[in-house]
Amino acid sequence: MPITPATATQTSSNGTADAILLELVDENGVTIGTAEKLAAHQPPGQLHRAFSVFLFDERGRLLLQQRALGKYHSPGVWSNTCCGHPYPGEAPFAAAARRTFEELGVSPSLLAEAGTVRYNHPDPESGLVEQEYNHLFVGLVQSPLGPDAEEVGDTAFVTPAELTERHAGDPFSSWFMTVLDAARPAVRELTGPSAGW
Repeated sequence: MPITPATATQTSSNGTADAILLELVDENGVTIGTAEKLAAHQPPGQLHRAFSVFLFDERGRLLLQQRALGKYHSPGVWSNTCCGHPYPGEAPFAAAARRTFEELGVSPSLLAEAGTVRYNHPDPESGLVEQEYNHLFVGLVQSPLGPDAEEVGDTAFVTPAELTERHAGDPFSSWFMTVLDAARPAVRELTGPSAGW
């Protein structure tokens, strides 16, 4: 049974909060164990399961998220709609839908698998390392957003041209272009040729 956010941070009998655990995987994405979240990101990093979501509006614009300044990893940078880690035993699809709602207050009207990508991205600011086996998802958002201010600093819908301009001038997550490029075939299938992705 998947661990819910409430049980994942439940106070244990000794009065301390339980650690958030991630699923460690091998190069084929097969689960081989678990590790505490922060420990998994310490150099050189432990390969773990993650997900990235790309949601688009009816005009084919991508929803970007600026990570809140209070986040311990990559604060204040722009990135894809939502990203995170499934709890051990939680399906990546379920985790993607859950975190999209928790962070942005919206459920995708469509969410589809878009493949996987494996990468190793050190974060020069924090010194943490993203060694991830990332499950990609694309979908549509058709409801007003209700972002959680502790997770999300800002949001923006962008066309490909607007993304190019923003990416040239604003800080983005180290993994953003890797996951976007890996998801592009599914993005093009979803948005159609006129959107320009």
